[in-house]
Amino acid sequence: MNLPYLRWRLILVAVVCLTCGLFTVAADESTLTKEQIKQFLLTAKVVDSRDAKKGITHTMRLTLSDGTVTHDASFQPIDEHKATKELAMGTELNFVDSYKYNIAAYALAELVGVDDMLPVYVERKWKGTTGSLSWWLPVKMDELERHKLKLTAPDADAWNNQMYKIRVFDQLVDDTDVNLTNVLIGEDWKLWRIDFGRAFRLKKDLKDPSKELVRCDRQLLEKLKALDANVLTEKTNHYLTKDEVKAVMARRDKIVAHFQKLIAEKGENEVLY
Repeated sequence: MNLPYLRWRLILVAVVCLTCGLFTVAADESTLTKEQIKQFLLTAKVVDSRDAKKGITHTMRLTLSDGTVTHDASFQPIDEHKATKELAMGTELNFVDSYKYNIAAYALAELVGVDDMLPVYVERKWKGTTGSLSWWLPVKMDELERHKLKLTAPDADAWNNQMYKIRVFDQLVDDTDVNLTNVLIGEDWKLWRIDFGRAFRLKKDLKDPSKELVRCDRQLLEKLKALDANVLTEKTNHYLTKDEVKAVMARRDKIVAHFQKLIAEKGENEVLY
């Protein structure tokens, strides 16, 4: 066999092997279950790190690899507690901005069946600092960018139904830092909700429910009704206090009562989907 022919055969084999390897990683990554993603985030080696482009909470973008799958993740270490904090909206007493609320929000989302709208969050230590680590999402823009570009979703009903879920969940967790950069838009206009560092306040009242809570997913409403304080306490142990759990349950009660009242007034088909 002549040398040029042998050389081309070796190059071809190398290219095929590399391509197959890339396809294997992509296939493995796209078919991972949520539990597999959790384990990957908890155990995969950090091979690269850089500052995230957005956010003011010292968020880092890490690249993780377990030898088969390589994927980015968002590391958020903030855990700020202050008696008072001056914010744009005024002074907040007993201010908290904590990575722990990201993990609690994901646990709560699992319980009420909307965890497909949040990235998987776990707790992990990196370079001696503990924080939340979340799966980096395949998004093309956030809500702020969409507004600036004046874009609209091709399927208005599908878009609205996703937004209704997000609004219900926002009321449940009582996030005081809801902003357009925390709603991300993926392929096919799938919505994701991220960053719950300033959620889980102790207030038990809803925020303008007549405007924010217009419609509700049927399964979500049933999950809200079935939400159990003891189970929530168990799932959010070390991340939520007893008073924070009580506040969640109080807001849950008011969300359910609000929709039951709407159903009585307008009919089930006008309120639930």
